[in-house]
Amino acid sequence: MSGPVHLTDANFETEVLAAPGVTLVDFWAAWCMPCRAVAPVIEQLAEEYAGRAKIGKLNVDENPRMAAQFGIMSIPTLLIFKDGQVVDQIIGAQPKAVLRAKLDEWLGVS
Repeated sequence: MSGPVHLTDANFETEVLAAPGVTLVDFWAAWCMPCRAVAPVIEQLAEEYAGRAKIGKLNVDENPRMAAQFGIMSIPTLLIFKDGQVVDQIIGAQPKAVLRAKLDEWLGVS
């Protein structure tokens, strides 16, 4: 059983920016109720997309450098990276179907 990758300011470059393929990053904070609402969906997606896409979570309170670098102004914000480049952004808690459709789009799944 594999959950989302725990991302930090220290490992972000290796885990996301230098990583090939598609990565979904959930920028969140413990006090954020919408973040907590979407957390189980992120866990499920990490399981479902294991081996096809990397799913990670970055706590903005503990890792302000990456949040600032990507201009995160409200949370939850989910960024989709492809080969280390931001290709899509989802702001706010969204249903699993929306997140799955975005991942599938960038994975080339029809």
